[in-house]
Amino acid sequence: MPLILQTGTFFLRKSYNTTWFRSCSSFAKMMQAVCVDVPGGPENLVLRSIPRPKPKDGEVLIKVHAAALNRADLLQRRGLYPPPAGESDIIGLEVAGTVDTLGQRVKGNWKPDARVMALLCGGGYAEYVSVPEELLMPVPDNLTFSQAAAIPEAWLTAFQLLVFIAQVKEGEVVLVHAGASGVGTAAVQLARLFGAVPVVTAGSQEKLRLAEKLGAAAGYNYKEESFAQGVHDFTGGKGANVILDCIGGCNWEKNVSSLAVDGRWVLYGTMGGRAVEGELLGKLLSKRGHLLCSLLRSRSLQYKADLVKAFADRVLPCFSDQAATLRPVIDSTFRLGDIAEAHRHMEANRNMGKIVITVTPQSKETH
Repeated sequence: MPLILQTGTFFLRKSYNTTWFRSCSSFAKMMQAVCVDVPGGPENLVLRSIPRPKPKDGEVLIKVHAAALNRADLLQRRGLYPPPAGESDIIGLEVAGTVDTLGQRVKGNWKPDARVMALLCGGGYAEYVSVPEELLMPVPDNLTFSQAAAIPEAWLTAFQLLVFIAQVKEGEVVLVHAGASGVGTAAVQLARLFGAVPVVTAGSQEKLRLAEKLGAAAGYNYKEESFAQGVHDFTGGKGANVILDCIGGCNWEKNVSSLAVDGRWVLYGTMGGRAVEGELLGKLLSKRGHLLCSLLRSRSLQYKADLVKAFADRVLPCFSDQAATLRPVIDSTFRLGDIAEAHRHMEANRNMGKIVITVTPQSKETH
């Protein structure tokens, strides 16, 4: 039986059949990544060495310097939010780093070592990730990798909700729930950029102060007061034209009460429950209200590409203008090896802004 050797592949050939054996451990380049063998708590996050991905046609392989956490990561770790079919099962929806390798038929002018940030369907908790080139954006010169990693998922989500879904207009009042979260801090700043008036809810005075520093016109501690009454008083009884809601079930009556006639209630999460009891439809109908639901991860590549392009054209320059009118808010940073502690920090709702994971140590981070 002749043995034919090629790089990374062994062939055992007989006259009547052919068998292929791949030898990943011998030939594939490896990387460190966070894996979840069994869904569950943060203790189930395991750092191990796995084969490095290879860029497919139209993809760019990124050497990851920093990644950022999202609430969806916690759900995926628990087995409640699987990645779309065909995508990496490694957690992580946004990264920043440098271009390592270009796949075939890449059309953009991406150069090796160029500083980039990317929106992902998964794969961010790793030293390398392969991304369709349409989902890449250049990192503004004045931002670090840690700051850049806090932009793609959170800011694109906020931009999508305000522009693509709610179609916010100048002068409109926008009620942002979880105003000190990653999406919340982005939404407050974007609403101001578009000439709208953001008001927020949060669970502590410290979080409300942060939101107000970013441009919120008013804030309501939902643990101590009725945000519906607060919005009513702020708007002179007219209500909020747009509500960005990641809470869901437990807030529905207060949301409808807060909504202006012909207002748009945009639901993008259900942290407060999925079940609704009561006359939701009747009360929403009486205000001619629009209930709009949106997710980003499950969208098509073309939709995401259009979103990235619109954001890059309309918003990205505002991070690098001399005045730097927009800024990502970083709550804390953790090493990749401390990913479990980062998840615990988010689950305890202690963060104000984004939790960032440094994959390349800070001492090696370049601008």
